[in-house]
Amino acid sequence: MADIELDPKLIEMRRAADAAHAEVRRLQEEYGRPTQEGGWTDEQHATWQAAWVRWRELATRVGNAMPTTPGPLEVERALKRAARGPVETVEA
Repeated sequence: MADIELDPKLIEMRRAADAAHAEVRRLQEEYGRPTQEGGWTDEQHATWQAAWVRWRELATRVGNAMPTTPGPLEVERALKRAARGPVETVEA
């Protein structure tokens, strides 16, 4: 397996996107299903919507910044591992 050197900025971008996604999931768990009896309040919906938009914007930035070599799948795997650990070169 080849070493893939990732830009530390890309790793931080991925960490931010992962944190934003975790917030969306946390809100969903806290609020329950929006279709449940009583549903979400307008405030809950607005809070969830803002978190979802932030996550999607960050995830899109990561996707747009991804290098295309050695291959998208290998880079994505390396980036996921790097985002979970210290910033360094990782093996794909």
